[in-house]
Amino acid sequence: MDSYIGLYNRDDLNTMKLAQTCKSTGASRIEEIKRFAIQAGYKKIGIAYCVSVSKYAELLEDYLKDTFEVIKIDCRCGKIPSSEFVSGGKGLSCNPAGQAKILEENDTDFNIVMGLCLGHDIIFNNKSKAPTTTLFVKDRTNNHNTIEGFNNL
Repeated sequence: MDSYIGLYNRDDLNTMKLAQTCKSTGASRIEEIKRFAIQAGYKKIGIAYCVSVSKYAELLEDYLKDTFEVIKIDCRCGKIPSSEFVSGGKGLSCNPAGQAKILEENDTDFNIVMGLCLGHDIIFNNKSKAPTTTLFVKDRTNNHNTIEGFNNL
């Protein structure tokens, strides 16, 4: 069997080691993210979120702001009309590339994605210059708890 260790650069290996040290039985994903960011020495955290989960983005900001500078940006930043992307589109479109750009302009060290739509999360992750983790994804049927979708397969 081939070794896959060659796929990892020094930064990747440091991230793997750091993630291992942040695991804790009984800790929530939110607590692990905060522990990870502290141990990594991050000072400024970006939160890229869907407007439908604004309440949770505010709660996360409140939880993190005692330790970090927090920059939140919702998916409708830039107020781009949906018709710019989709023929016949109405209202405002999400702007994941804009979210990544605004967080880059604010020099975030680490970004957290909350509830972005499928595709939009891919674009955000591709455009983000800072390391990014996903707290939760959009799941309209299961109140953002994607694992519940397996009960309906």
